[in-house]
Amino acid sequence: MRKVIALAAAAASIVAMPALAATDAECQDMWTKADSDKDGKLTGMEGMRYIAFMRINDRILATEGTVTQAEFMQACKADTYKPHQNDAGAPLKGANSFTEAQARDRATAQGVANIAVMKKDDDGIWRGTGTAEGKPVQIAVDYKGNVVTSAQQ
Repeated sequence: MRKVIALAAAAASIVAMPALAATDAECQDMWTKADSDKDGKLTGMEGMRYIAFMRINDRILATEGTVTQAEFMQACKADTYKPHQNDAGAPLKGANSFTEAQARDRATAQGVANIAVMKKDDDGIWRGTGTAEGKPVQIAVDYKGNVVTSAQQ
Protein backbone atom coordinates (compact mmCIF):
# COMPACT_ATOMS: atom_id res chain seq x y z
CA MET A 1 0.00 0.00 0.00
CA ARG A 2 2.86 2.38 0.83
CA LYS A 3 4.40 1.76 -2.60
CA VAL A 4 1.11 2.64 -4.31
CA ILE A 5 0.83 5.88 -2.34
CA ALA A 6 4.48 6.74 -3.02
CA LEU A 7 4.04 6.08 -6.76
CA ALA A 8 0.85 8.16 -6.85
CA ALA A 9 2.60 11.04 -5.08
CA ALA A 10 5.56 10.85 -7.45
CA ALA A 11 3.28 10.81 -10.49
CA ALA A 12 1.31 13.80 -9.17
CA SER A 13 4.49 15.81 -8.62
CA ILE A 14 5.64 15.12 -12.18
CA VAL A 15 2.31 16.25 -13.60
CA ALA A 16 2.37 19.43 -11.48
CA MET A 17 5.89 20.42 -12.61
CA PRO A 18 5.95 23.27 -15.12
CA ALA A 19 7.28 22.64 -18.60
CA LEU A 20 10.96 23.36 -19.00
CA ALA A 21 11.80 26.81 -20.29
CA ALA A 22 13.24 27.30 -23.75
CA THR A 23 16.92 26.44 -24.14
CA ASP A 24 19.67 28.89 -25.11
CA ALA A 25 19.78 27.33 -28.59
CA GLU A 26 16.00 27.61 -29.04
CA CYS A 27 16.04 31.24 -27.90
CA GLN A 28 19.01 32.07 -30.14
CA ASP A 29 17.24 30.50 -33.12
CA MET A 30 14.12 32.48 -32.30
CA TRP A 31 16.18 35.70 -32.03
CA THR A 32 17.87 35.08 -35.38
CA LYS A 33 14.47 34.76 -37.06
CA ALA A 34 12.98 37.75 -35.22
CA ASP A 35 15.86 40.20 -35.89
CA SER A 36 15.21 40.28 -39.62
CA ASP A 37 17.29 43.41 -40.28
CA LYS A 38 20.18 42.03 -38.17
CA ASP A 39 20.67 45.30 -36.25
CA GLY A 40 20.77 43.66 -32.80
CA LYS A 41 17.38 44.95 -31.64
CA LEU A 42 13.71 44.50 -32.42
CA THR A 43 11.79 47.63 -33.35
CA GLY A 44 8.83 48.54 -35.53
CA MET A 45 7.11 45.67 -37.29
CA GLU A 46 9.76 43.08 -36.38
CA GLY A 47 9.33 43.84 -32.69
CA MET A 48 5.55 44.27 -32.53
CA ARG A 49 4.64 40.73 -31.53
CA TYR A 50 7.44 40.40 -28.98
CA ILE A 51 6.70 43.80 -27.42
CA ALA A 52 3.04 42.75 -27.08
CA PHE A 53 4.15 39.54 -25.31
CA MET A 54 6.35 41.64 -23.00
CA ARG A 55 3.43 43.90 -22.04
CA ILE A 56 1.10 40.94 -21.47
CA ASN A 57 3.66 39.37 -19.13
CA ASP A 58 4.45 42.64 -17.30
CA ARG A 59 8.06 42.71 -18.47
CA ILE A 60 9.63 46.15 -18.59
CA LEU A 61 11.77 47.23 -21.53
CA ALA A 62 14.73 49.56 -20.99
CA THR A 63 13.60 51.53 -24.05
CA GLU A 64 9.89 51.56 -24.91
CA GLY A 65 9.30 50.09 -28.36
CA THR A 66 12.68 48.34 -28.52
CA VAL A 67 13.70 44.84 -27.45
CA THR A 68 17.44 44.30 -27.12
CA GLN A 69 18.94 40.87 -27.64
CA ALA A 70 19.68 40.57 -23.90
CA GLU A 71 16.05 41.45 -23.02
CA PHE A 72 14.79 39.04 -25.66
CA MET A 73 16.94 36.15 -24.43
CA GLN A 74 15.97 36.70 -20.78
CA ALA A 75 12.26 36.83 -21.68
CA CYS A 76 12.56 33.82 -23.98
CA LYS A 77 14.15 31.69 -21.27
CA ALA A 78 11.25 32.69 -18.96
CA ASP A 79 8.75 31.48 -21.62
CA THR A 80 7.41 35.01 -22.14
CA TYR A 81 6.90 34.27 -25.85
CA LYS A 82 5.04 31.02 -25.31
CA PRO A 83 1.69 31.25 -27.17
CA HIS A 84 -1.48 31.14 -25.08
CA GLN A 85 -3.48 27.93 -25.45
CA ASN A 86 -7.18 28.73 -25.89
CA ASP A 87 -9.78 27.25 -23.58
CA ALA A 88 -12.37 24.93 -25.13
CA GLY A 89 -15.35 26.82 -26.49
CA ALA A 90 -13.50 30.14 -26.80
CA PRO A 91 -14.36 32.94 -27.09
CA LEU A 92 -16.10 32.76 -23.72
CA LYS A 93 -18.80 35.16 -22.53
CA GLY A 94 -18.00 37.03 -19.33
CA ALA A 95 -17.09 40.30 -17.67
CA ASN A 96 -14.04 41.49 -19.59
CA SER A 97 -11.74 43.92 -17.77
CA PHE A 98 -9.23 44.24 -20.62
CA THR A 99 -8.84 47.62 -22.25
CA GLU A 100 -8.88 47.77 -26.03
CA ALA A 101 -5.07 48.11 -25.98
CA GLN A 102 -4.74 44.97 -23.84
CA ALA A 103 -7.05 43.03 -26.16
CA ARG A 104 -5.01 44.22 -29.16
CA ASP A 105 -1.77 43.09 -27.45
CA ARG A 106 -3.21 39.62 -26.96
CA ALA A 107 -4.23 39.41 -30.62
CA THR A 108 -0.85 40.78 -31.77
CA ALA A 109 1.00 38.25 -29.59
CA GLN A 110 -0.96 35.47 -31.28
CA GLY A 111 0.16 36.62 -34.74
CA VAL A 112 -2.57 39.04 -35.82
CA ALA A 113 -1.38 42.25 -37.52
CA ASN A 114 -3.03 45.36 -38.96
CA ILE A 115 -5.70 45.32 -36.26
CA ALA A 116 -8.51 47.80 -36.85
CA VAL A 117 -10.49 49.41 -34.02
CA MET A 118 -11.87 46.79 -31.65
CA LYS A 119 -15.19 47.04 -29.83
CA LYS A 120 -16.47 45.12 -26.83
CA ASP A 121 -19.81 43.42 -27.51
CA ASP A 122 -22.67 42.67 -25.10
CA ASP A 123 -21.06 39.30 -24.20
CA GLY A 124 -17.86 41.00 -23.00
CA ILE A 125 -15.85 39.90 -26.05
CA TRP A 126 -13.56 42.34 -27.84
CA ARG A 127 -14.13 42.04 -31.61
CA GLY A 128 -12.32 43.48 -34.58
CA THR A 129 -10.53 42.70 -37.80
CA GLY A 130 -6.92 42.26 -38.80
CA THR A 131 -4.68 40.01 -40.85
CA ALA A 132 -3.08 36.68 -40.03
CA GLU A 133 -0.61 35.06 -42.39
CA GLY A 134 -1.44 37.84 -44.87
CA LYS A 135 -5.17 37.06 -44.97
CA PRO A 136 -8.03 39.12 -43.51
CA VAL A 137 -9.47 37.69 -40.29
CA GLN A 138 -12.12 38.51 -37.73
CA ILE A 139 -10.76 38.63 -34.17
CA ALA A 140 -12.44 37.83 -30.85
CA VAL A 141 -10.65 38.28 -27.49
CA ASP A 142 -12.49 37.07 -24.40
CA TYR A 143 -12.11 37.87 -20.70
CA LYS A 144 -9.60 35.04 -20.20
CA GLY A 145 -7.29 36.24 -22.96
CA ASN A 146 -8.35 33.63 -25.49
CA VAL A 147 -7.83 34.92 -29.02
CA VAL A 148 -9.97 33.39 -31.73
CA THR A 149 -9.62 34.28 -35.39
CA SER A 150 -11.73 33.27 -38.33
CA ALA A 151 -11.49 34.00 -42.03
CA GLN A 152 -13.21 37.24 -42.89
CA GLN A 153 -16.23 36.82 -45.13
